[in-house]
Amino acid sequence: MPQVKAPIVTYSGINQKVEFKDPDATLLDCSIINQIPHMHECGGSGQCTTCRVRILEGLQNITPRTRMEKETAQLRKWDPSIRLACQCYVKDDITIQRLVWNSTEINKLQLETLPEGTAEERAIAILFCDIRGFTKIASENKTFDTAYILNRFYTVLGDPILINNGVIYQYVGDEIIGLFGVSGGMQNKNCKDAVRAALGMQYAIERLNRLELIDFDTEIKMGIGINFGRAFVGHLGHPKHKQFAVVGDPINTASRIQGFNKEAGTNLLISESVHKGFPKNTLNLGKKYSNQMEGHEHETILYELIGFKEMDIQLELQNSLDYLLRNEDEFAEKFYNKVFTKSPQTRELFKNNMQSQGRLLTHMLGGIVYSMSRPEFLELGLKSLGKSHARYGVMEEHYPVVLESLKETIKEELGELFTERIGKAWEQALIDVTTEMKKYASIK
Repeated sequence: MPQVKAPIVTYSGINQKVEFKDPDATLLDCSIINQIPHMHECGGSGQCTTCRVRILEGLQNITPRTRMEKETAQLRKWDPSIRLACQCYVKDDITIQRLVWNSTEINKLQLETLPEGTAEERAIAILFCDIRGFTKIASENKTFDTAYILNRFYTVLGDPILINNGVIYQYVGDEIIGLFGVSGGMQNKNCKDAVRAALGMQYAIERLNRLELIDFDTEIKMGIGINFGRAFVGHLGHPKHKQFAVVGDPINTASRIQGFNKEAGTNLLISESVHKGFPKNTLNLGKKYSNQMEGHEHETILYELIGFKEMDIQLELQNSLDYLLRNEDEFAEKFYNKVFTKSPQTRELFKNNMQSQGRLLTHMLGGIVYSMSRPEFLELGLKSLGKSHARYGVMEEHYPVVLESLKETIKEELGELFTERIGKAWEQALIDVTTEMKKYASIK
């Protein structure tokens, strides 16, 4: 009897072809088995949409949408070519394009759930961040250098917004605006995400000044204001040119809070509504201000924010992640060398391309840190990781070796940036992650 030819899956973005050998595996499984990084924040359970792909060729060669997938596609107004990789199976050759390449793109997906042509009231936290003295910076540098400085400012200060489940709403000259909770969420969660983002921005700007802008003889200073309240959020505008918009007093107030930093001589101010979003004695606060904002008949209470009173693990991980993975291949090579030295028999588990395996490792590590701001998906993702590692032959006794090797590699890669505080944060996070994954170490 002639052998049936296995379907070929072509990944357009990386021009890679792989055989789809297991008819019981999903398209997402195919990526994972072949060491192709493929976002799946909820672990491939259909609860999120990060594994989405566009079928460029061969749409007829995959199974129809499941009921769950139909509901998602209808809500987000997808055309038939967009599919959830975790929900479809391949019957013959297809060509696909992964639509979410990294964790920073996930936040944009929140905007798909917003109404078209109308606006819905949502309780959101709003963050305004402004460069201080930008006119002077522009006058003292060439146009090209000024554009470079401004682009680096947007990048390093945009990342803390994105890693904390926020959406970058606008760039207005030398100002960046972040929104937290546009797709819903509780006051405490949205306010904590915004505060963590603001503190991450302070760390990012300090490092930008120290490591990158020193050659320009320029130091960027900034002011940040955070407010919380109910605003109208949606896609508004001309029927042929609608765009995401936020309307309401809370966003105007956030802008004025940011501006009040100049008068108060502070760098980071939060409103009373943000302060109320935290349990007592959570935040380390400085001075308290009472100010009548323009357009308000009442006094607005503001607090200078210094930081969290207790160590915030997510903040410490976020502040070190981009530097830690600045050279992903180097990080992975160091890690696996340590694993193989401590446990030589584990080398047998890695029979494929180690460079691809290394990129999967760093993809996974970064994804876990980003997923911490979306805890509803983190546990599902770790469950999936634990099961997939078990299928590869990873046993419970391998986890201590992995944990120790990761800790050592992180310390080496951070170098002078490594502190006892960062070390404790990574150790606790890695313990929590590996403990959750070990629950599935015996599942094959």
